[in-house]
Amino acid sequence: MDKIAVLIPCYNEEKTIGKVVKDFKKKLPEADIYVYNNNSKDDTEQKAKEAGAVVRDEYRQGKGNVVRKMFMDIEADIYIMVDGDDTYPAEYAHKLIEPIKNGIADMVTGDRISQGFYKKENKRHFHEWGNNLVRKTINSLFKTKLKDIMTGYRAFNKTFVKNMPVMSEDFEIETEMTLHALDKKFKIKEISVPYRDRANGSISKLHTIKDGIKVCKKIVSMYKDYKPLKFFTIVAIIVFIIGMLVGIPVFIEFAKTKYITKVPSAILATGCVLLSVIIGQCAVILDTVSKQHKEQYQLHLLKYKQIENLKN
Repeated sequence: MDKIAVLIPCYNEEKTIGKVVKDFKKKLPEADIYVYNNNSKDDTEQKAKEAGAVVRDEYRQGKGNVVRKMFMDIEADIYIMVDGDDTYPAEYAHKLIEPIKNGIADMVTGDRISQGFYKKENKRHFHEWGNNLVRKTINSLFKTKLKDIMTGYRAFNKTFVKNMPVMSEDFEIETEMTLHALDKKFKIKEISVPYRDRANGSISKLHTIKDGIKVCKKIVSMYKDYKPLKFFTIVAIIVFIIGMLVGIPVFIEFAKTKYITKVPSAILATGCVLLSVIIGQCAVILDTVSKQHKEQYQLHLLKYKQIENLKN
């Protein structure tokens, strides 16, 4: 029988964490439920213990730090990760688990978007805009049609969890998990799930401006890290165009007078063109390194699975 672990990262969720734990204990009585308390200043820890969860602490602030700790600590065959704010229904846990059990998926995500649940319930429209922007960017990068990138309701198999290098420290973790799965060829399946807004008195930890800036940085970082050839080629073209725009008046002047009086412009144009060539060479090198990294990762996964098969 598969060992199931429910992972709940928490920060100041005393209003809802008790209900979340009880709901999952009812729907998944065979599962171990872990609440990771991330320096909560309210009674989150006590409420979680009273509801029957195993409570552990992560003192580095940020959801990404909590997820890293959970993935390192917990041993199971199937993992469910859900937010502690009671926005996702425990009744759908079995639907998320089923594709993992059947080997259809390595990661299953709870899709709030396609059926309109998130748009109807969410009162923070900038968050919806950010979600859509990241989703469209990722779909464009990887030629996919994913519907919900930043959902906090997910299921994973052990292979994914134990081979996921969590680098994010905060709420970018959901985007990072999806990017990792796409880049490393893990199988993803989306299951439509209802979504409800936070209960009265429960406060979102997302900050519109601060996290909006992080979203924009993440999009730039996605292109740079996962598609270096495309990213640096675009940069090289932009620098080359700037060099040509600065240099064209110099060429025209030289063609007419056989003299160059705009020496600074000539130097800048030459520098931009040379820089564009260097950036283009870097693009090719980084693309090669990226491909080699992916090959090494696949070999690592193969060794991991062989070791797991020997254990079983």
